[in-house]
Amino acid sequence: MGILVNGVWKEDALIKNKEDGKFIRPDSPFRDWITADGSPGPKGQTAYPAERGRYHLYVGLACPWAHRTLIVRALKGLEDMISVSVVHWYMGAQSWNFEPAPGVVADPVMDAQYLHQIYSLAKPDLSGKVTVPVLFDKKEKKIVNNESSEIIRIFNEAFDDLGALPGHFYPAPLRGEIDEINERIYHTLNNGVYKCGFATTQAAYEEAYAPLFETLDYLEDELNEVDYLIGNQLTEADIRLFTTLIRFDAVYYGHFKCNKKRIQDYPNLHRFVARFMSNPKIAATVDFHHIKHHYYGSHKQINPSGVVPVGPDVMY
Repeated sequence: MGILVNGVWKEDALIKNKEDGKFIRPDSPFRDWITADGSPGPKGQTAYPAERGRYHLYVGLACPWAHRTLIVRALKGLEDMISVSVVHWYMGAQSWNFEPAPGVVADPVMDAQYLHQIYSLAKPDLSGKVTVPVLFDKKEKKIVNNESSEIIRIFNEAFDDLGALPGHFYPAPLRGEIDEINERIYHTLNNGVYKCGFATTQAAYEEAYAPLFETLDYLEDELNEVDYLIGNQLTEADIRLFTTLIRFDAVYYGHFKCNKKRIQDYPNLHRFVARFMSNPKIAATVDFHHIKHHYYGSHKQINPSGVVPVGPDVMY
């Protein structure tokens, strides 16, 4: 799938697993912020002021990390403030691209064919992977941030004074609990499915498999007789969980060999996903065609034929 090396796309270059076969996710290189007035971010990051129409979001409908940002953008009513482009589901030799197809939204910033061109524009000497989401500053022609967990916090409050819808998904009184459960879910489930699917040794796969289902069992208990993970209100922890669960039965169960149980086999988790899907704003961000065709079609090392399964009949 290739990577950038000193700003030049190399189709045959790869970021390899560790020698023990474990999958390691690289850190996101762009970590600036947006605040209401351009004052520094929560950890002193360089920040830019919130403005209508200034920022553009690049996403993939297949990607669970990008999916988080689309959900918060929708729930906060930011569609008219932050424009969006959607990459094609197939990640080939040039990685994410804008080949015309249903659901793909072309790039209005520089009419790019490939997302790596946006990365090279922002940082001409960049080396590393090209990922979604990307939050881009059209005024400064630079990438503000490409870390999904931070982009959703930017969307959560930076545009409130410009008419964003009410709702706070990282409330101060609950932040300790949210951070704690986010940490577990990220390592064992959000990224845990990838640790299973991209493992290149049996030991690495089994090491990731057990904690993944321990966390699903734990979450099933946590959601007994409650609708949300923390404070019985919708928080970013629920959103971050949902984007993995909605892909689980269709992709991770079979393609990534996470096949002990389906989400449909967990009554509370299944109910949790169904409740999310009953919200039209959230349901509109889910595209199973993009999801299934990306994973089964792009990951030739896992599915060499590229054949995409017809099922399952996911009922949400």
